[in-house]
Amino acid sequence: MKNERYSLDLAISLQDFNTSDWKDSIAQVTSEGYSAMWGAFSSSARIAIEQNRPEHSKVLWLLADACSMMLSPSSPNEPFKPFAVFHDRRSVIPEDFSKSDIQFFAEIADKVDNNWLKARLNDLVWLKGKPRNTKFALEAIDAYCCLPLDKDTWIHGGRDCWPRAITLARMLKNGAGDRLQKIEKAIVTAFNNSSNDDGFLGLWLSDLLKSNRLGLSNREDIAIKLESLARKFNHEGDLHSARAYFESSSEWYKSIPNVVKAAEMTVLVAEGWAKEALTRSASQDPSYMIAASFYENAIQIYRSVPRAERSKYQVDKRIAELRVHLNNSGERALGEMGIIQFPGVDITQLIAHARESVSGKSIQNALLEFVQLHRGVDAEKLREDSLKKMRQYPLQSMFASTMMSRDGRVIAKRPAMSLSGELTDDDEISINAEMIRDYGILVNIIVQAEILPALEVLLVEHQMREIDFIELAGQSAFIPKERVRLFGKALFAGYERDFVTALHLLIPQIEHLVRMHLKQAGAKTSNLDKDGIQNENGMSTLMTLPEAEQVFGKNLAFEFQSLFCNAFGPNLRNEMAHGLLDETDCNSPFAIYAWWLALKLTYIAWWNSANSTHESENDSDEQKVAQ
Repeated sequence: MKNERYSLDLAISLQDFNTSDWKDSIAQVTSEGYSAMWGAFSSSARIAIEQNRPEHSKVLWLLADACSMMLSPSSPNEPFKPFAVFHDRRSVIPEDFSKSDIQFFAEIADKVDNNWLKARLNDLVWLKGKPRNTKFALEAIDAYCCLPLDKDTWIHGGRDCWPRAITLARMLKNGAGDRLQKIEKAIVTAFNNSSNDDGFLGLWLSDLLKSNRLGLSNREDIAIKLESLARKFNHEGDLHSARAYFESSSEWYKSIPNVVKAAEMTVLVAEGWAKEALTRSASQDPSYMIAASFYENAIQIYRSVPRAERSKYQVDKRIAELRVHLNNSGERALGEMGIIQFPGVDITQLIAHARESVSGKSIQNALLEFVQLHRGVDAEKLREDSLKKMRQYPLQSMFASTMMSRDGRVIAKRPAMSLSGELTDDDEISINAEMIRDYGILVNIIVQAEILPALEVLLVEHQMREIDFIELAGQSAFIPKERVRLFGKALFAGYERDFVTALHLLIPQIEHLVRMHLKQAGAKTSNLDKDGIQNENGMSTLMTLPEAEQVFGKNLAFEFQSLFCNAFGPNLRNEMAHGLLDETDCNSPFAIYAWWLALKLTYIAWWNSANSTHESENDSDEQKVAQ
């Protein structure tokens, strides 16, 4: 990377570090965490440049760069990621530090008494030092574990530091001594000491234990504690927190295994959604659209109750009752919908508007604006416009056409349009092909003029991690619960502009999602071959089922078909399944739009949920998602 802040040949020493006033730089920081330290060191480095102190400036810039990186504890080999990535540049990563920089960090690491900085420097030396010295890994573990297990520290970076300590301890195996056992004990103790006043801290700590396969000897105690906290939240009317704790308690009961208690917790989660739906529809300012979403959540959760436990809680009867409420709320929600119209603008204005829409907002509101940049296609209007154009300019439509792939294969044929009074089946194929063609033009404009410019602003202003998207997917009624992590990983990859990874993760999960929702609606999603083998139908077949439009609506069903499984469009699902997508295809406007559409559907469902809670809970909700 080009460096204009200091000379790469400038030598610095321990003495320069000791006299650089690095302690004063971070003494004025009002919050914990690496982001705050990065800002403080950067500011002091600029002052040192102005005061003509080049050695001190380089020391402070190196410390700032070390603190700027985002910790990704799930990756043992690449634990540090750049905080910002653009098409032509990025922020610092470990590979940008020279051998002399790493030697400098090794020299000063044991002189640092700030646990955040001590952990980061030792971790970097362990990662990049040649040969590796386990002393630095042990020092990093010990420094990470000195960070308090409280809510504020967790929010400002402790959530990444403790998992990193666990990863390092497991990498060292016997070389880590009893550190892993001490880490487990510390987390369990902090969890046992947590209370409702700590908000989601107890939930976060239990998730840390579960995701790292720790606390197994305390499974029952953890499940009981989570249930106790959930019931208190429920009693206080904090339904959002109660649901989260009931759900976690259910998972811990399953791990014991205690199927009976797990089912009880699941029922309480479902009833929490039902209570919120009733609250939203009965309030002075009712929102039936949100209520309908909550009833859908409740039904989805109830369906996960094991068959053996259903009669005890009258699950089938309760689902039928909730379906009535869902239908009523859905009908009333139509009256809440309005049309938002914008004057026509050229692409320059679109780009400016997209950037302004997301700039300067909280991460929640910025993402909301981002996913609402485009309302979505109106399939009926698109059909009317396409048919009108075909009849107004009939020459092209009068001739049949053949679509060929890049390697010369015929992949689709569009019959000639009869243009008679009554439309034939062939006419419908032609109209559909024209609709998809026009849709493709629209997608290209939206991606180039709105999605990509807005995404660039989001990347500059907000640092989001993979776990944020996993948690977002976990709280979205749109996402199947067993596929939350895969959806979250796909959404995060797209957010980092890695659309190759995003597309390969996302497409199979969207097909699974389509199949699951159709099955729940009673559709037949499989076929029986001549040998009596039952095979699942692919997405192309699934989207032709009459239940598809009933479940997803005409507009979304059209978008799914056009993007993923129609040869007149990008046909992303089938092209990927047959290995026909290259890197350019994975970064095409269609691929980017597919990622954005998945994020939109996921986020809108979450937004409806998160904004149903009391205003006093909004800060906690925002923290949980923005972390």
